[in-house]
Amino acid sequence: MDIWSALVGLCAGMAIFLYSIKMTSSSLESIAGNKMKDILAKLTGNRLVGVAVGAGVTALIQSSTATTVMVIGFVNAGMMNLYQALWIIMGANIGTNITSQLIAFDVGAFAPIVALVGAFLCILSKNKKFKILGEIVTGIGFIFISMSMMTESMEPLSQLPQIKEVFASINNPLLGILTGILFVFVIQSSAGGLGVLQAMAMSSAGADLISLEQAMFIIFGLNIGTCFHAVLAAIGGSRNAMRAALMHLLFNVFGTTLFTVISMVLPVAKMVAWLSPNDLARQFANMHLVFNLVSTALLLPVGGLIVKVVNLILPEKSSEREGRLYLKYLNPNMLNKDMHLGTNVLITALSNEIGRMLIMAGKNVKRSIEAVIDNSESIQEEIDATEEYIDYLNKEISYYISHIMVYELDEDDAITMSAMFKITGNIERMGDHAVNIAGYANKLEDKGLKLSEKAQDEVRNMVKVADDGYKTLVTTKPNAVHIKMAKIEQKIDDMTDDYREHQLERLKSGVCSGDACVIYSEMLTDFERLGDHMLNVAEAAAEAGLKSIGTEELENAEAELAKLAVKTVG
Repeated sequence: MDIWSALVGLCAGMAIFLYSIKMTSSSLESIAGNKMKDILAKLTGNRLVGVAVGAGVTALIQSSTATTVMVIGFVNAGMMNLYQALWIIMGANIGTNITSQLIAFDVGAFAPIVALVGAFLCILSKNKKFKILGEIVTGIGFIFISMSMMTESMEPLSQLPQIKEVFASINNPLLGILTGILFVFVIQSSAGGLGVLQAMAMSSAGADLISLEQAMFIIFGLNIGTCFHAVLAAIGGSRNAMRAALMHLLFNVFGTTLFTVISMVLPVAKMVAWLSPNDLARQFANMHLVFNLVSTALLLPVGGLIVKVVNLILPEKSSEREGRLYLKYLNPNMLNKDMHLGTNVLITALSNEIGRMLIMAGKNVKRSIEAVIDNSESIQEEIDATEEYIDYLNKEISYYISHIMVYELDEDDAITMSAMFKITGNIERMGDHAVNIAGYANKLEDKGLKLSEKAQDEVRNMVKVADDGYKTLVTTKPNAVHIKMAKIEQKIDDMTDDYREHQLERLKSGVCSGDACVIYSEMLTDFERLGDHMLNVAEAAAEAGLKSIGTEELENAEAELAKLAVKTVG
């Protein structure tokens, strides 16, 4: 085989290898379904459980990158905190070793048969799950075929003086680590980088070209390089998503530093080689496994410190969000299918954003009705700023819902998305009625009018009932919210009828002026419609079986609203 043919063969083998890993990973993730993502998001309270779940999920889908990107999506959506994310990331580094251990089995002679069986499953089966299973089997078969191609190509390439000089120059840990990082940047896969090293080890000439002592530092670098995907996934996301990506990077950097120091003190390479003395490819796989196990064992007890370091590097700035509108849980990356996010994550993120919107609208309603009794310029500015934010959230949430609905959703998810769209529209209308009521307060002030004491008492009752309505929406479970809200809506209707009769009596008795009565009547109309929109929100939430809207945001509601005192800009 001449050099050019060997180079083409190496590139072809690497291309098939990378594609096969991606195909196998995607198919495994597809067959695992959203249940796997639910487990990943929920079973992470304990650090050991989190590591185990992270390792198990990564072993299942054959991709630490996919697991890490999913974790960043969970953090961004508010489903997971940084501590939970760290345990899963640590576990993902362990679970990813399955691929390298699998590759170390030299079954090249049987690989075509495995690939053929998988291809027949894909072509002949009409069952979707069997087709996906066929893709998995085909992918595994092609992984071994590509390894055989790369191994054969390595024979003549490994004998080139230039290649020998390159590997001879990698004579210290730092160069080895940098080589591993660069390798991942070029081929976009740490598994691919390790696969090339193993292919080299499987060729007789390659085994003499690189030793375990050299390869182990390249392997350490591969682990750092794989963080590149997580950083890309976090760009454009929340500050917490950026922290999760940085945490992944710091964990691998700290682990590499610790293990490098240990390797310089103890004969780590010899100890690992002892496990499989006559199999260099297996030694590379074992080194990868030992590195991740030891790094996790050393850093697991001080995981909290890593989170604190990340928070110090990326602190929450009190002025960071003031003066501009923003989405707290949603970001454009979530619409990318490569983010590996399930619909449950998207629904949770949307629900949290809708919760923010509902809290703002509820507070604005209360604030606007109160303004009818005690108006001020600052109150009107707060109402206008909040309404601008509500309109912004309505537009952005609607954008995400419309784009998610073009995906292939199951019936339940489609119902949920439709319900969210309806909820968002009704909350936006609540905000509009709040602005209308605030406008009546201005009219009264501009005309020098004042409501009677009895009318003011009625307005205070409206404040209480409207506040009860919005609190019911954000705290009541879906199976009961529409029942409770229906009672409040009926109370609002009854109050409106009673107050109109009282208004006519005051008008006849001369207690209330004609102009004030007209303004008060318009206000009652808006108050009545507010109840209708609240009930619409409750019915849509119950229909879709949503979690309590806004629960995640209640604790931060006051701080959120305080920021709205500053006039927001687009």
